[in-house]
Amino acid sequence: QRQLPLCRCLWHILRMVAKRYTYTVQIEPAEEGGYNIFVPALPGCHTQAPDMPTLEANVREAIAVYLETAGDAETVGEFIGVWRVEAAA
Repeated sequence: QRQLPLCRCLWHILRMVAKRYTYTVQIEPAEEGGYNIFVPALPGCHTQAPDMPTLEANVREAIAVYLETAGDAETVGEFIGVWRVEAAA
């Protein structure tokens, strides 16, 4: 039976016990092409992606970096929702 290196074993264990969060993201088309992605519950957390397949990986990385640098993840804001309003011009 093949053994995994210790660092890989620890990485898998940490992934299993790490607290998981779910965030709503806002995706907008970028003027130069691709997409701008914002995480409203995490002020200042945003990223870009050239296409939809890259979008998820980029936003996961942006959230991870934000949470690493924000300290206590419990203190971040809560996103309430999106509301589309029609108005006369």
